[in-house]
Amino acid sequence: MSGAPLRIAILGTASSGKTTLAAALAERYQTVWVPEYLREFVDTAGRVPVAGDQIHIARTQLVREQAAAASARRYLFCDTSPLMTAVYSRHYFDGIDAELAVLADAHARDYALTLVTAPDIPWIADGLQRESEEVSIIIHRMLHEELSARGIPYVPISGGVQQRIAQADDALAAL
Repeated sequence: MSGAPLRIAILGTASSGKTTLAAALAERYQTVWVPEYLREFVDTAGRVPVAGDQIHIARTQLVREQAAAASARRYLFCDTSPLMTAVYSRHYFDGIDAELAVLADAHARDYALTLVTAPDIPWIADGLQRESEEVSIIIHRMLHEELSARGIPYVPISGGVQQRIAQADDALAAL
């Protein structure tokens, strides 16, 4: 297959297995994946983001996707997207900044497939990131609302790692 790789968005709450799935799929399909920049931001800044950081986080995520696309083979697995940043903004900052909303809308259709990981695996605290297991349930619901409002189809991914990989394989085969 020639041309640009198909971007696969892997969305979900903290501790829902996005990173594990992205890495496993990249290995399985002999390609690359784009880690979630938010995690690096929190580690580097030594703090959780504030409202003004959201657009920077979303833009940086996109820049990293663009850079990784050059090395990708067939698929580029993206551990989050600007839409996920918008969902978190809606929850933590009582709304989505206009600039972030435009960015999330403009790039919502960049992905050939959207996989949504269920918060059905044991929840593990993630350093400085403030999300709790209870907030994960709220974020999961809000993500479904945002996807529905934008008319973005998605494939729910749940169960153990092997089940998740098999579900993703089926979704990729259907492309």
